[in-house]
Amino acid sequence: MYYPEDLVEEIRQRNDIVDVVSEHVKLKRTGNNHMGLCPFHNEKSPSFSVSGQKQMYHCFGCGVGGNVFTFVMEYENYSFVEALKYLAERVNITLPEQEYSEEAKKKKDLKGQLLEINRQAAKYFFYQLKSERGTIAYEYLTNRKLSDETISKFGLGYSNKYSNDLYQYLKQLGYSDEILKQSGLVSIDETKGAYDKFWNRVMFPIMDVNNRVIGFGGRVMGEGEPKYLNSPETLLFDKSRNLYGLNVARTSRKHNMLICEGYMDVIALHQAGFNNAVASLGTAFTGLQANLLKRYTSEVLLTYDSDGAGTKAALRAIPILKEAGLSIKVINMQPYKDPDEFIKALGADEFQKRIDEAQNSFYFEIEVLERDYDLNDPEQKTKFFNEVAKKLLVFTEEIERNNYIEAMDRKYHVGFDNLRKLVNHYGATLVPTQTVIKKVQERSNKRVTAEDSMKQASKLLLTWMIEDIRLFQKLNGVISEKDFDGELYQTVARMLFQQYKEQGQVIPAKIINQFESKEEQSEVASLFSTTFQEEMSMLEKEKALNDLVYRIKKYSLDLRSRNVTDIEQMQSLIKEQVDLQKLHISLIDG
Repeated sequence: MYYPEDLVEEIRQRNDIVDVVSEHVKLKRTGNNHMGLCPFHNEKSPSFSVSGQKQMYHCFGCGVGGNVFTFVMEYENYSFVEALKYLAERVNITLPEQEYSEEAKKKKDLKGQLLEINRQAAKYFFYQLKSERGTIAYEYLTNRKLSDETISKFGLGYSNKYSNDLYQYLKQLGYSDEILKQSGLVSIDETKGAYDKFWNRVMFPIMDVNNRVIGFGGRVMGEGEPKYLNSPETLLFDKSRNLYGLNVARTSRKHNMLICEGYMDVIALHQAGFNNAVASLGTAFTGLQANLLKRYTSEVLLTYDSDGAGTKAALRAIPILKEAGLSIKVINMQPYKDPDEFIKALGADEFQKRIDEAQNSFYFEIEVLERDYDLNDPEQKTKFFNEVAKKLLVFTEEIERNNYIEAMDRKYHVGFDNLRKLVNHYGATLVPTQTVIKKVQERSNKRVTAEDSMKQASKLLLTWMIEDIRLFQKLNGVISEKDFDGELYQTVARMLFQQYKEQGQVIPAKIINQFESKEEQSEVASLFSTTFQEEMSMLEKEKALNDLVYRIKKYSLDLRSRNVTDIEQMQSLIKEQVDLQKLHISLIDG
């Protein structure tokens, strides 16, 4: 459904971007802008800038940017219409309802169609589980002590032994082979024909935080490989950006989250009353998943399997979670392998005790490290303490590092001063390496092409123009959109000039709405977010502006002169080149 541009603009204007972003990201006012840690990539120093004046955001670290619609779309993984509805509801604007015609139904966006296909597939799998065909899967789940209530809560199902049943069902609903292929539920082969991705498996619908089915996991019944199979990457499903069970866990009102390895662990914990459990989706834990958790909690407890593979997975996850700014503890489930086994054997009360006794993640790392050394052997013991010292470098604050050195001394009686000297020794050896890397980066940064230099100059001028709209009048007849290098730059400049001409003002956030892809929106936001030296006198600013305009105009004239085709064009260019030599833009006269 399409909404009038005026209505879209009203919703944007009434949703102040600083207020909206502040609901998800901790911001601190810095000058005219607000800064915070970017929610779209891991970082320790704030590079995420939100401008109330421009009503847009831009990350100087990863380059994302846009207006309030872009932020909600990216943060919540919404389509534009979903973001529009969310923001309209936020400011009590009622969107007009409209019945879809048959033609309009066909034009519904691809994402909407894929969501509907997944919903229908989840219903079909659930129906199959409760049918005679699904007896094997239903008995598997009940033997795992799952109640009917839990089975229904998680929408568990069954894909039967016939390899194209789901395909035939979805075809009856009118879906084409092309879109079914894009859903990840069906494979279409020239020789084999169409066949289902999942068959003879217990099915686990995977939902996003808004309870929409975005993919599936399937556990094979009987013999077969792989034991667990997930949907492939689709427009909806990205394993690295989602967590199983988060749609329920995010509303649990508990101060922490439990991270498991598998679907059954999550389900068993929820059934036992621990509805703050989630699991990664068959892959190693990622930074994107850590950032996703950070939206809902500040502390996580790892309940990975207690075997070797689970221990390795926990050791890989800990630094990723720390990088996202989360506090981490590790739950000891021995002598049982996983939460599912533990709860079946000892019950929920005993598991709560294990939660209460969860181990500091650094202590867990040291405990695992200790298994590789014989501390009765002086040589092995020395190597162990050297490795401990290296690990202590992860604590960048001296007070925190000293506290952990003291804790290691209490446990291993190594001597506080001895261990601190060892830590300082390894810390000192890192400095030269970092210095070399920095110098290499600096040399690399100096190799800037003329084109890159002009793009940076263009960004600077566009930012300056929206910061000081007097420049539109002062640059009238001097600079036009054709002087900016590149199609996107020229398009944005044309929109700015048009806005100023028609409204006497410029609204960067409104211009961002004119671009569809997230990549273009981020790049446009960067054109309005270039930083420049603010601590300058008026005369210094005036000189800087004249130099900037001269560079852009001269580059444009030089470029156009290479493609001149007739005498009139040549005469026009010569005149502009002569005028350029006389250029002087004054800022002092207002």
